Amino acid sequence: MAPEVLPMRPMTAGELLDAGAALLRQRAFPLVALAAPFVAAEQVILGRMRENAGLDAPTFMPDFGDFGGWWLITAVGFGIEAAIIALLGAYAGAAAGPALLRRPVRHRDLWARTRPLPVLVVAVVAGLIAAAGAYAGFVPWLILYGLIGMATPALTLDRVPGPLSAFGRSARLAVRDGVRPALLRLLGYFTWFMVRFALGTAWVTVASQAGWTVGNTVLAWVVPLAWGLANTVAYPALACLDAVLLVEARIRTEGLDIEIARDRARGGDGSAALVDAA
Repeated sequence: MAPEVLPMRPMTAGELLDAGAALLRQRAFPLVALAAPFVAAEQVILGRMRENAGLDAPTFMPDFGDFGGWWLITAVGFGIEAAIIALLGAYAGAAAGPALLRRPVRHRDLWARTRPLPVLVVAVVAGLIAAAGAYAGFVPWLILYGLIGMATPALTLDRVPGPLSAFGRSARLAVRDGVRPALLRLLGYFTWFMVRFALGTAWVTVASQAGWTVGNTVLAWVVPLAWGLANTVAYPALACLDAVLLVEARIRTEGLDIEIARDRARGGDGSAALVDAA
């Protein structure tokens, strides 16, 4: 039997973050391998946009009063990361079921459960929604980010029919229990953002305080590389958190743990209870 990764009970915020990290450790190789090329493409796209806008490392901030181009690039960045997290969320959702049931499943066997076409549609739409929300003043992004995160896990764990149902399922779960799942998704995002910021930028301050001189040419290459390495871990971690939030929300508000116990009492293995009938 596989080790316990997801406890079959409601969890505290800290336990949810720990469970997301545990799911990532269990499926680190496929998730990081999948994230790496997308993260590399993200850094190339943003790098070209920053170069054209004249934004320099390490902060890529614009001159005072010249925020138009910077704001657009920032919004595009939010959109790309939302799309990547959604893509990774499909595999994380497929992995969450066996983790909850403590069933050992090989990494490669989970790919058959990821439903590439509807997942791709959801990822593209999630990216567009996130980019538009960020460009519209960031507050809409806060709301939308909290609502859409469980869409691809719902496709692969709940097996909802398609993209529209996935977004609806995610939004309904996100606003339950006083919008707790949505707020926890935002908590996870900002927790990992601080880690990413430290790994992507703060090392420059440390280097300068240590007396090391870092030239602009070096910064132009090393800072995106540092952000890329940080994102290669952070995006899978956030995708795993989305899958864990889906499971925990169903346990807390739908009695998923009870349904699994009933299925096992009837001679099943509990997997039939994972399919959302709503």
